[in-house]
Amino acid sequence: MGCFVYLVFGSSKDITVGPTAIMALLVQKYVIKLGEDLAVLMCFLSGAVITVMGVLHLGFLVGFISMPVICGFSNAAAIIIATSQLGTLLGIKGRSESFIDAISKVINHIDEIQLWDTVLGVCSMVVLVLLKKLPGKKSGSPFEKFMWLMSLARNAIVVMVGTIIAYALFSYEIKPFQITGNITEGLPSFSLPPFTVTHGNHTYTFMMLIEEFGSSTLSIPLIAILESIAIAKTFAKGKTLDANQEMLALGLCNIFGSFVRSMPVTGSFTRTAVNNASGVKTPMGGVITGTLVLLACGLLTSTFKFIPKATLAAVIIIAMFYMFEINTFTVLWRTKSKTRY
Repeated sequence: MGCFVYLVFGSSKDITVGPTAIMALLVQKYVIKLGEDLAVLMCFLSGAVITVMGVLHLGFLVGFISMPVICGFSNAAAIIIATSQLGTLLGIKGRSESFIDAISKVINHIDEIQLWDTVLGVCSMVVLVLLKKLPGKKSGSPFEKFMWLMSLARNAIVVMVGTIIAYALFSYEIKPFQITGNITEGLPSFSLPPFTVTHGNHTYTFMMLIEEFGSSTLSIPLIAILESIAIAKTFAKGKTLDANQEMLALGLCNIFGSFVRSMPVTGSFTRTAVNNASGVKTPMGGVITGTLVLLACGLLTSTFKFIPKATLAAVIIIAMFYMFEINTFTVLWRTKSKTRY
């Protein structure tokens, strides 16, 4: 839904709106406690807050967010997301809710590490790094173009190869990896967001759910704005960016998304990077993205069950590794040193 709504209201040609690891991490604890309806409601609430901010022309506030803050936010998010996948990469079952929790889970359950999950995960990471370093060019010879496409599609290639390997082994009742498992087929129905939620024998009213969210009702929309605007600025390459328009577009993406049971969405760094590298010229590129996602959800969900969890963890960890910008800390430290002396 985000791709199609952003086409109408957005202004950046590169940015792709959709679910991100950061948003998933922020709503995870509510989903674990009261079910997936909480993610849908948070999507609606985030959209409402962001839309109101856009209508009130509060985009100027984004200008007060300094580069060190954006850098610290993106790097901290990369570390938290990457470490949250360590257990999955090693075949350890269970979720982690924080950086410390992720590290302690691996240490406390080190005897539960699964050999073949670990081998598949590490091999996937190595292949992803090697594919990224392929010496290809978009405008070079046919061979160079092929290398460029291989590098660009590295995530899809690794996931498809992992899925084929898992499917082949599972068809012979050989089950060395943990796989994603069954995913509901088809597309979600169009309906109102859940303003009341029944969990167990208890019914939570709208006000009770707002109390359950607490400060997250404001913090999650603000983080979504920060992530989306930061990405848009990164790929704007000096061009003027209308923060109010971007906030309005992002808010409406969340509001409309909540009617098709979406979790909170924002700009995705990795998908935007792929969009930019692909040479997209207008937001119409979102139509292709959205259409392919709809086709995949409608036709390929039975295949998704064989995607190895270790492969997905490897894709996320490598993406976060390249998102981590250590050079910025070096520049800031040198600037501080020069100012001091």
